[in-house]
This record gives sequence, structure tokens and C-alpha cells, in this order.
Amino acid sequence: MDFGTNRVLDHVNLSVNEGDVLAILGPSGSGKSTLLRCLAWLTPPTRGEVFLGAEQLGFTQSTQGISIAMRERDIAAQRSRIGMVFQAFNLWPHFTALGNVTEGLIQVRCLTPTQAVSRAMEVLASVGLAEKADAYPATLSGGQQQRVAIARALAMRPDVLLFDEPTSALDPELVGEVLDVMRKLAERRTTMVVVTHELAFAYEAANRVVFMDQGKIVEDTDPQSFFVNPMEERSKKFLEQTIARYARFVRPEANLIV
Repeated sequence: MDFGTNRVLDHVNLSVNEGDVLAILGPSGSGKSTLLRCLAWLTPPTRGEVFLGAEQLGFTQSTQGISIAMRERDIAAQRSRIGMVFQAFNLWPHFTALGNVTEGLIQVRCLTPTQAVSRAMEVLASVGLAEKADAYPATLSGGQQQRVAIARALAMRPDVLLFDEPTSALDPELVGEVLDVMRKLAERRTTMVVVTHELAFAYEAANRVVFMDQGKIVEDTDPQSFFVNPMEERSKKFLEQTIARYARFVRPEANLIV
């Protein structure tokens, strides 16, 4: 993946299985968020392919076997199978929490308003916000807004949920309520790809950790192996620097923030 002469992703080969909770770690500028945007086809890669199941994103095959770029409405239909949760919430300010969740259900999933409200209330309850259904984003805390954003993505019943540093814009005291929701999703083996700096979440909730640096995947392994015995020197340096910067309480067996 190139932006002009700047190579942001370099020979990235990644597969995500159903039920995986994959945490992507790495320093700022390592290509994590760009990778997520490529997976959602929000930033189509300059080369390479992205598949959702057996279906290639962004392209269809002609009868002669030639790849043809899809129309935007067909790409939008593919994207509806991918839930994306951003750093900045991206809620519609003129809609209530309930309206933010029901809009996609009505416009994209073609549910009736009654069906949409029923499903929206179910997912709002699942993130602990049923009582805030009629509240507007401006009246909600950052953590509550992010939970509405998660509910909006969940309501679409996507094949995979992508999280782009979902707690980075939150005050520290609000981070826990969002991570609690994500942990519950992980316990249900919801397929998730999470770009995060929350090492404890990656260690406890993920079943895979991908570490990136300079646009490349340096390690792709299980959390225990990565945090306790990383194989690459770059991974070791990242953990040492991160823990030294942020850790006040450390789990001895893993040198991990808790």
C-alpha cells in the first residue's frame, strides 16, 4: 500500500478466521490503521487483494475471468458485512442513540421501523445503554458515545468487527467501560480485529496478536508467546519501552500492564 512514494504497508499477508479476536499492536506510524481501512475497503490497497470469505472486496470477475472494479453501491453492500468502530465515534449529532443505531438498519438492512427499534434496543441493552436510547450524543460521555458506536456496528450483524484504537480518544477513567463491552464480545468469540494500545486487553481477550512495524508484520502469534517470550528483537524493544512508559502495576509472569 503506497501513498505517493511512501510505502505504508509492505507485503502484508494476513488471514482472520471466524471467531478470532485479533489484536494488532505496534508503534505509531507502523501502518495499523491503514491496514484496518484496507480490510474495510475504505482505503483500497494500491496492490493486492482483500477477501471476505470467498468474496473479493471491490472487484468482480467478468465472464472472461477479468477483474472489474465494482460500482460504489455494490461496494457499499460488501461494506455492510463489516462493522467499523473508529476512534472518533462518528455518531450523527442530530440523532438520538436509538436513531444512530436504527438508521443503518432501516436504510441498509431494509428493516421496518418497528423491527429496527426492537433490534436497536436489544444491542443498546447489551452495551449497557438501554436507558440512554433517547439521549443525543452531545449529552453522553465519550465512553457512552463509543458504546453507542459499538452498538450501531453490532446491530448490523456483520461478519467481522474492526476497531481502530477505540479507546484512544477517551479520558482514562472511561476506557474501562468500553473495554468491558469488547471483552464480552471476545468471550462470545465475535470475530474482531482490534488496533489497540491496550496491552492488557490484547493479553487477556485476544487469541492472536499481530505486531507491526514500518508497514510489515513482525510477529503473528498467540498472546502468551508474544508477551512472555517474543521472538523478534523489535517486539522485545516495543514491549520494554511501552511497559516502562505506562506500567505502574505489573503482572510478574508476563511483564504486562494490568
